[in-house]
Amino acid sequence: MTSIGFGTWAWGNKVLWGYRSEQQDDVLQNTFNEAVNQGLKFIDTADSYGIGNLNGRSEELLGKFFKKLPPSKHKNLIVATKLAPYPWRLGRKGFISAFNASKTRLQGKLDRVQLHWSTARYAPWQEVQLMDGIADLYESGFIPQIGISNMGPNRLRYFHNRLRIRGIALKSLQIQFSLLSPEPNKFLQIKDVCKELNIELLAYSPLALGVLTIPPNEKKIPVSTVLRSSLFRRLLPASIELRKELNKIALDHGASQAQVALNWCRAHDAMPIAGLRNPKHAKDAGHAFKWTLSKKEKQALDVLSKSCNIRMPNNPLQSD
Repeated sequence: MTSIGFGTWAWGNKVLWGYRSEQQDDVLQNTFNEAVNQGLKFIDTADSYGIGNLNGRSEELLGKFFKKLPPSKHKNLIVATKLAPYPWRLGRKGFISAFNASKTRLQGKLDRVQLHWSTARYAPWQEVQLMDGIADLYESGFIPQIGISNMGPNRLRYFHNRLRIRGIALKSLQIQFSLLSPEPNKFLQIKDVCKELNIELLAYSPLALGVLTIPPNEKKIPVSTVLRSSLFRRLLPASIELRKELNKIALDHGASQAQVALNWCRAHDAMPIAGLRNPKHAKDAGHAFKWTLSKKEKQALDVLSKSCNIRMPNNPLQSD
């Protein structure tokens, strides 16, 4: 059974998550500490997490929090950042300055570098050159591990083979995966390729931006940002039966709906990357790691997941 990691997309994001530094940074420090205490060892971030003058804020906060952490707790943690293939980041050395900036913000704690999304749909040559540059960083001893994100089975196999020629292992693939994620059949194809090539499969947005945590009897749309509120209005009515089953299983285990949703991802051999914004979220993710779904529970959720016709939006930057 796979582990559970935690993500920091919300740390610095005002538009989707309503981040406010003066109100939340101390809470996020406590959240980080609680996550580490709960045994969550994989930490996901990105150089694009944070908008405008908050660009890179997630990495910056993690760097500060790591500095306050006892050195004895550093060695078991894996920090994975994602570098964005912006249009101006071109060529084999296109990520050099971005990599150096991320490592500085993270105060040197950087274990895995991932290509954040695929450019295959609009500039396939760009991602090839950038991935070659990431491989150069690996060969030069600057990074221990390489991963990719938002790629389908064909592009995944291509980059695995390209790195293998250089004697480099592709460690992980990160994709959107949850009970409400789009294209569930495509996930099965990706999962098969990952298993065949021994690539770790990571699931981002495993709680569908919070939709799966909302009780089925909740009548009011939760207060949130404009974008998340719009998502809630679209997905909550369509997911009532699914959330009823989540709630039933949660009650049976003395757990939360979030724990059930995370363990459903684990039951499908994907490590869920739970977004954490407060210590309660961290405790919840840690408790999920201590139990698993039965085969019957997994199958019941599988059926209800497939029956949901309205799902999370596709990521337009996901390749085939």
